[in-house]
Amino acid sequence: MFKRRYDVKGPTVTVTIEDKEITVPASETVAAALLAEGFAYTRTTPVSGALRTPYCLMGTCFDCLVEIDGIPNQQACQTRVRDGMRIKIQKGARDIES
Repeated sequence: MFKRRYDVKGPTVTVTIEDKEITVPASETVAAALLAEGFAYTRTTPVSGALRTPYCLMGTCFDCLVEIDGIPNQQACQTRVRDGMRIKIQKGARDIES
């Protein structure tokens, strides 16, 4: 669906998305990495289970919520990848953590 429009040059990091280890440019956001790796959605809605994907990519819509390193409700479009990061698709409602 999406693909990078450039050759990956420069520093990279290794992240795990849904138990799949991948190498991505260190400059990317989690949302960009998910889309480039072919993940069609980042979360499901609490009521209907509808699939949601990054939409605005600027932190306004909250459709890109994922679980990062065991912490739910993280905005994928506002979070830069880092080495060793573990990312999971967020399914349904999650508790709001303070």
